[in-house]
Amino acid sequence: MKKIIFCLALGFALQTQAQTTAKTDPVIQSMVSDVSAKNIEAIVRKLVSFQTRHTLSDTLSTKTGIGAARNWIKAELEKYAAASGGRLRVEFDAFTQAADGRRVTVPTLMKNVLAILPGTDPEDDRVFIVSGHYDSRASDVLDSKSFAPGANDDASGTAVAMELARVMSKQSYNCTLIFVAMVGEEQGLYGAANLAKRAKEAKWNVAGMITNDIVGNTYGLETDLKDNRTVRIFSEGVSQTETTAQAGTRTNIGSENDGIARQFARYLKEVGERYVDQLDVKLIYRRDRYLRGGDHTPFSQQGFAAIRVTEMNENFNRQHQNVRTENGVDYGDLPDFVDYNYTQKVARMNLAALANLAAGPREPQQVKMQTSELTNKSTLKWETPKGEKPVGYYVVMRETSSSVWEKKFFVTENQVTLNYSKDNYFFGVQSVDADGHESMVVIPLPGR
Repeated sequence: MKKIIFCLALGFALQTQAQTTAKTDPVIQSMVSDVSAKNIEAIVRKLVSFQTRHTLSDTLSTKTGIGAARNWIKAELEKYAAASGGRLRVEFDAFTQAADGRRVTVPTLMKNVLAILPGTDPEDDRVFIVSGHYDSRASDVLDSKSFAPGANDDASGTAVAMELARVMSKQSYNCTLIFVAMVGEEQGLYGAANLAKRAKEAKWNVAGMITNDIVGNTYGLETDLKDNRTVRIFSEGVSQTETTAQAGTRTNIGSENDGIARQFARYLKEVGERYVDQLDVKLIYRRDRYLRGGDHTPFSQQGFAAIRVTEMNENFNRQHQNVRTENGVDYGDLPDFVDYNYTQKVARMNLAALANLAAGPREPQQVKMQTSELTNKSTLKWETPKGEKPVGYYVVMRETSSSVWEKKFFVTENQVTLNYSKDNYFFGVQSVDADGHESMVVIPLPGR
């Protein structure tokens, strides 16, 4: 059964909220169904066949090492590009990483693999990035020779990004989508840092970045829990690029739980659960796992809305371990231990949210909460976004203690007054088109 949310159907005037099923797009539903567990498994097993994808491993062999792996990924993505009629563009994002005295012992040529699907609306400059990292490691982070299958960490995430490129490149979207196989994650997030810096310097409007890292395990060893329906999304609350003035406003309105990454995470939960059966998205309100990081981190540091998608229960016998059997216990990140049906659901969640965003309108502009009078009502005003005009807007609302938006009010004008106090609830506004595609939610700032 699809998730039920509080909303008003498009085309109706604002009235007492009614409980109804969220509108779904049959094209997105078809794409979601097209995501294949068999394809994901085939990608994972092919990546494992290169024996090691350590960032400092062999680059000359056609059969083993990171060079063979990245060349295969590029060639596979080029097949998808040909099937797309040339809409998808594939390239290496190459850079030389200096020796760092830690995990990069010599200057090393590194290459992310990018598949870029340009948007069709010249006024829509949004860019959404989805990634996994294709490098792998054994127990010793400097061991570039030993078998390091990296099936779950992170061939699973790479397979998600590649499968999305295959399916989504068959369609066109308003804005640009970039599917990335990142390098150098295990050495220090170097591939992501290079791409995030490139995006910042080129002034890309990165409206959202997702890294899928470790998305194939469903068994938690220490807890003895089997969970093939729950996935975690990590998101930061306060941007590292926040200015002093922005910090003051945040403190005054209490919006520390409403940063752009949090809105992106909430969006994935709402839309992902709308389209994918037997999936529960758990929002984790920290940037990453305790004292740990991932390829979304450099994008967060550049001020972009960046989030991490990760399985619910990690099995640390499968992460950063030499393949071996010790005291009757199997160690190593082998492909037989990946739950491909689970990874398929994670990929489908990614696709549903990205397609809904990329096909939809841009966010409303200059969203303000009117504060000229003391009142127990809440009046919001905003401006129409650039590009194709939305058919309307959702004003969303939640209790201050709630992690997700709880009610939606559909309006066609650029102003609404609700009989709910801004002291007691949080509000936001998102654009919506005739097919029900919603933009990201924008939190109102004080206005008079």
